[in-house]
Amino acid sequence: MGLLRYSINVTLDGCCHHEAGLPPDEESMAYWTARIAEADALIYGRLTYEMMESAWRRPASGPWPDWMTARDIPFAESIDRAKKYVVSGTLDAVDWNAELLAGDLAAEIRRITRGSNGILAVGGVTLPLALADLGLIDEYEFLVHPVLAGRGPTLLSGLRERISLEVIDRREFPSGVIAQRYRPILVSE
Repeated sequence: MGLLRYSINVTLDGCCHHEAGLPPDEESMAYWTARIAEADALIYGRLTYEMMESAWRRPASGPWPDWMTARDIPFAESIDRAKKYVVSGTLDAVDWNAELLAGDLAAEIRRITRGSNGILAVGGVTLPLALADLGLIDEYEFLVHPVLAGRGPTLLSGLRERISLEVIDRREFPSGVIAQRYRPILVSE
């Protein structure tokens, strides 16, 4: 059975918006490239899918855009070729190596995890909140940046119930970014 891992960049004050001043350094970009490459598939909601596609899909013309640096291209190649699932009630179709999930969220995610023996990487803000509320996330992975955003959407805002976590891995980058992975602690009643 596949492992469902939610991964995201976050500021010290909990902001998880992609425009919160979190430019990746060399090491964190390499970290995310490796994470994307190791995943069996990526699972996004519509907004995250569309945002990632607009930035990281290989142009039909072939070459990568001029704005990409040498460190961006391996990430772009990994995400471009990755299998993707898109959760949406508004899209009629998806491409970019993607399958649309429009049915019951819990049933669809369970179907995907049963069909995998690897890591299924979930990104974004809204979809992970729904998955956390359903108790479907097996691991949480946060790259905590030494930034105070002061505004923007915050990590898992609106979570219905507290989820206790235990640290399973921690790594500090020279830039001050700290990568932390957690597993939910199952509490017996």
